[in-house]
Amino acid sequence: MDDAKRAELVDMAWRIHHAVEESALRHPGTRHGASEDWLEKQRLLLADMAIHLLQTALKPGTIELDKLRQNLHAILTISHRFLPDAGLKDATANLYEDAQIDRS
Repeated sequence: MDDAKRAELVDMAWRIHHAVEESALRHPGTRHGASEDWLEKQRLLLADMAIHLLQTALKPGTIELDKLRQNLHAILTISHRFLPDAGLKDATANLYEDAQIDRS
């Protein structure tokens, strides 16, 4: 895929992201409210994070590994609420094991 096509798809993703994010922000669900409302809001947040992953993966140039880790961490954390027995929360720690941390 050439950079022009990548950029076009990233731009399309921003439009979808805006609509999903707006819906998530307007959603009345809260952690302490009705569980169905909260889970629906979590679904919107999961979609939002999936779009960020798409943008990170398709952005022209070299993939930014820190952003990739952040995207995957968010997706695994939110998905844990839907699949609590899958060990997704524990898997988030593995994302940073080999990361080189800039301490300068």
